[in-house]
Amino acid sequence: MNSERDSETTFEEDSQPNDEVVPYSDDETEDELDDQEPAVEPEQNRVNREAEETRETLRKDCTWQVKANDRSFHEQPHFMKTRFFCIKESKYANNAIKTYKYNAFSFLPMNLFEQFKRAANFYFLILLILQAIPQISTLAWYTTLFPLLVVLGITAIKDLVDDVARHKMDNEINNRTCEVIKDGRFKVAKWKEIQVGDVIRLKKNDFIPADVLLLSSSEPNSLCYVETAELDGETNLKFKMALEITHQYLQRENSLTTFDGFIECEEPNNRLDKFAGTLFWRNTRFPLDADKILLRGCVIRNTDFCHGLVIFAGADTKIMKNSGKTRFKRTKIDYLMNYMVYTIFVVLILVSAGLAIGHAYWEAQVGNYSWYLYDGEDYTPSYRGFLNFWGYIIILNTMVPISLYVSVEVIRLGQSYFINWDLQMYYPEKDTPAKARTTTLNEQLGQIHYVFSDKTGTLTQNIMTFKKCCINGQIYGDHRDASQNSHSKIEQVDFSWNMFADGKLAFYDHYLIEQIQSGKESEVRQFFFLLAVCHTVMVDRTDGQLNYQAASPDEGALVNAARNFGFAFLARTQNTITISELGTERTYDVLAILDFNSDRKRMSIIVRTPEGNIRLYCKGADTVIYERLHQMNPTKQETQDALDIFASETLRTLCLCYKEIEEKEYEEWNKKYMAASLVSTNRDEALDKVYEEIEKDLILLGATAIEDKLQDGVPETISKLAKADIKIWVLTGDKKETAENIGFACELLTEDTTVCYGEDINALLHTRMENQRNRGGVYAKFVPPVHETFFPPGENRALIITGSWLNEILLEKKTKRSKILKLKFPRTEEERRMRTQSKRCLEARKEQRQKNFVDLACECSAVICCRVTPKQKAMVVDLVKRYKKAITLAIGDGANDVNMIKTAHIGVGISGQEGMQAVMSSDYSFAQFRYLQRLLLVHGRWSYIRMCKFLRYFFYKNFAFTLVHFWYSFFNGYSAQTAYEDWFITLYNVLYSSLPVLLVGLLDQDVSDKLSLRFPGLYVVGQRDLLFNYKKFFVSLVHGILTSMILFFIPLGAYLQTVGQDGEAPSDYQSFAVTIASALIITVNFQIGLDTSYWTFVNAFSIFGSIALYFGIMFDFHSAGIHVLFPSAFQFTGTASNALRQPYIWLTIILTVAVCLLPVVAIRFLSMTIWPSESDKIQKHRKRLKAEEQWKRRQRVFRRGVSSRRSAYAFSHQRGYADLISSGRSIRKKRSPLDAVIADGTAEYRRTVAS
Repeated sequence: MNSERDSETTFEEDSQPNDEVVPYSDDETEDELDDQEPAVEPEQNRVNREAEETRETLRKDCTWQVKANDRSFHEQPHFMKTRFFCIKESKYANNAIKTYKYNAFSFLPMNLFEQFKRAANFYFLILLILQAIPQISTLAWYTTLFPLLVVLGITAIKDLVDDVARHKMDNEINNRTCEVIKDGRFKVAKWKEIQVGDVIRLKKNDFIPADVLLLSSSEPNSLCYVETAELDGETNLKFKMALEITHQYLQRENSLTTFDGFIECEEPNNRLDKFAGTLFWRNTRFPLDADKILLRGCVIRNTDFCHGLVIFAGADTKIMKNSGKTRFKRTKIDYLMNYMVYTIFVVLILVSAGLAIGHAYWEAQVGNYSWYLYDGEDYTPSYRGFLNFWGYIIILNTMVPISLYVSVEVIRLGQSYFINWDLQMYYPEKDTPAKARTTTLNEQLGQIHYVFSDKTGTLTQNIMTFKKCCINGQIYGDHRDASQNSHSKIEQVDFSWNMFADGKLAFYDHYLIEQIQSGKESEVRQFFFLLAVCHTVMVDRTDGQLNYQAASPDEGALVNAARNFGFAFLARTQNTITISELGTERTYDVLAILDFNSDRKRMSIIVRTPEGNIRLYCKGADTVIYERLHQMNPTKQETQDALDIFASETLRTLCLCYKEIEEKEYEEWNKKYMAASLVSTNRDEALDKVYEEIEKDLILLGATAIEDKLQDGVPETISKLAKADIKIWVLTGDKKETAENIGFACELLTEDTTVCYGEDINALLHTRMENQRNRGGVYAKFVPPVHETFFPPGENRALIITGSWLNEILLEKKTKRSKILKLKFPRTEEERRMRTQSKRCLEARKEQRQKNFVDLACECSAVICCRVTPKQKAMVVDLVKRYKKAITLAIGDGANDVNMIKTAHIGVGISGQEGMQAVMSSDYSFAQFRYLQRLLLVHGRWSYIRMCKFLRYFFYKNFAFTLVHFWYSFFNGYSAQTAYEDWFITLYNVLYSSLPVLLVGLLDQDVSDKLSLRFPGLYVVGQRDLLFNYKKFFVSLVHGILTSMILFFIPLGAYLQTVGQDGEAPSDYQSFAVTIASALIITVNFQIGLDTSYWTFVNAFSIFGSIALYFGIMFDFHSAGIHVLFPSAFQFTGTASNALRQPYIWLTIILTVAVCLLPVVAIRFLSMTIWPSESDKIQKHRKRLKAEEQWKRRQRVFRRGVSSRRSAYAFSHQRGYADLISSGRSIRKKRSPLDAVIADGTAEYRRTVAS
């Protein structure tokens, strides 16, 4: 173990994971981790490091080189790499994306190759070749060719349609346009023509075509606002800012044309939040980071235009790197069906071999001595047996009919259209229907065990709404009139008295408006004034309307609320902020902005009023605000109670407070503040300490309550899926508190749930690993494995874990090289063996740890993983797939969900306002999360039941049909003679028995859609594979064998020593074949009638129509006219009319059908009476059941003074705009000439330093 620890050590092993940050980037290199080591380095480590560096002189982080406006630079020989044999191409990808599989030349060969990889298709191709050999062919070649061509054709057309859709999508994206510098000027070019090193111009509301370095923009200091909804589902704007040097010199077209900057940066990777590089220009190096990079898929907002240099294009862009590998998905039933087909192949070979041996024996004993059987060929009995083996392979091939695969494809296609046509999954607000983007996974929707869901944009609308507040101990936000009387129904508050109201806030407490307008309580006005002044929101006016841009949607919701209640934020400069207070404009001097960060969990602003008073206004999480309150706060307990109430209603809370500051106190503090602002190292920590000094002895004003609006029907959907024994895991990049809050809001978590966190389960897993290690001694293999639970049974537990803890627990933390005498290559065989053994031990330990984690997590009723990367989302899904062998479904709406969607067995994309990246990679898409319950509980369950019923029946009817040949062989010398007419064999699966079973596969339903939703417990049959498994397969096999025996032996017994009405014996071969065929068609069609649960006119017509079609075609084929035209193909002339005119034959047919079906009816009756299934019970009482049960939200129990959790404010994932505001870089002003800009910038810098 010591050598193991020496060779590989985890990064920052002794440190605790940070819940507030997203863990390391997915592609983080060892060198980057080494950079984070302590500055003090032991001497021996330094010597080892220097020695290793001399051996790795070529190793560099920044190996990606980009030259602006120079395409030839990227085509140099050392940038070329071999793709195929001697064909070389540049390592720099072009900007065209390709998601399609085929082109015009490759479609036919590639599609046929893929289709013949399917065992059944290849089998029928071999069969077709065998049928073309006259010596062994017992059936005409067209009996196989025609069905094979139909199968290949239908599948090829389906694949072609899917690929054409992908081509159209790719062309739509690749043919978008933007302006690119060509021949010294900007010209319009298509996205697919853009290359690395091109300088492009983007305009407002344009999608960004590649990953580009921002050079300049129309905004002050070349700020650029982008919407990242395609990447992370967040609709609030982020800002990027160009380098000061490029902002100054690269504004005009002629300067951009001559720009010749050279960039060295990291290789393409999937890190959305990191970028490291250097710009070399004008003999100077300029560092580049992620704040200067515009990523493909984002949208330019609130910026008239911007210029950028393409760094990564096409497949190299970060959004494409995050898309994951496209996997070919097949259903569980597909795999099971393949194994069953292989089983049938084995049975077929064994039966054919047995019959061939029987024929050889029969030839030796009987055939060689019967002169009337001589066929002119002097073959030995063994050779005749060999030929008959292949003859029986051909005859009995219908045990695996090729029409099975045609029918399966048709059923899946039809079920996909039913999903597309379902009006109850249509979202009229955005004209978005549900869409089955694949036709091969429908029945798998009825077998889901785990649902992995994104949060933002999937469970929530990402829309924050101001719902309630507590001011001076008084709660506002209930339905009340101006006299403080409560009403169950009351009109919304009319904000028309306020000229700045946006009309979007739905508020019902008229008493609050009365308090604001009357001014009786100064704290009420002070409360909304704080909301209007204490923020980092930026504002602009468009057509006289105020437009706010906030760093987080929560902050935007609060400022908009203040605006509607009469305190509108109008404008700001670097040092002032202007507020309209009930129609009166007042300007305040901003002395300092104390911005948010994840540690502070609060923000403050210090302002000087027009009267000269200095005040600090602060807002933040109650946990940090209450620690800093003055001891004399009379409303502290009332506000605490209000916070508990808001938390019980799953609202996100925030405390507001203020403080009067003396001039002298401020001046002393300001000196410390300015000193901390100029610190070159650990500046943030120094500022935080200074902030702490002023943010104390605060006076509590109250609290706000914001609703992170869930999508409609989310709690109902989660409740019903839980009743269907489907476990839901939420995987999100959001903060832990926010994710937990949404868990309570959507009732994934309840007040009765015991929540476990990363540190809790880490201890449990560590204990389990120690116990397993102790049991893993010499005698471990003789001891049966012990299944231990992590938690006592009966408790409702949930797991909330962050990405950092996930890496810690799953041993996924990045490793760094041990610096203690670690060599690049082992010098001796012993060292090599030790290293290999160490690596194996680490892998085994990691695998066991991961399995334990999955076992623990699956014992919980709900799991929430927050602050996770896209790669971690996919990893969690893969772990459950790997260790639980469970069917998984992933649902998301953004590009950060694509990897997860592709990894799961079924991927669902939400086609909302967050773009189409997830939808393009999904198997199914719709507009709202609530449609998931209908997709699974109705369409999924029906599809599973229909497919299982179809397969069971299909195997049955083909065993019953084919095995008649087997029994017949005992009476024909095992001569591979068919028991039916050739045309009957050809048309049996195509016409005579295909339509009824197809309609059952398309239309059957055990209970209605409303009852399926009302009783989610019906869903478990699919999860447990109860309707189609090997047991059901062998039941169908036995049923088919018994039916084939009855079909053969009853007519055989009836025909023995029988005389017809005309005195002649009807026991000729052709009449016997017609009798068996007629009984078979009637039996199998009536059998599907017994299996049908949902009768319609179409079902009845198909059953009786198939029987009528059989008799009609048979009489035509047995007519003299068609025999005259095709004498060799139609040889049963007059058989049907001669045989079926005799009542004895009809009695034989009726008896055969009755003996086949009556036992089935009796067994079904006893089963439904004695052992009814859940669906049988519901069917029996469906008339007295209500059409649909109205779902009721769970009643919450509120206990005053007891707060088991706290709903938390969703802080921005990055700092707010405070730095921009205080520096003045965001303030729009008229653009000055270039020289003036440089001079002003220098002067401003000097003033800042001087102050």
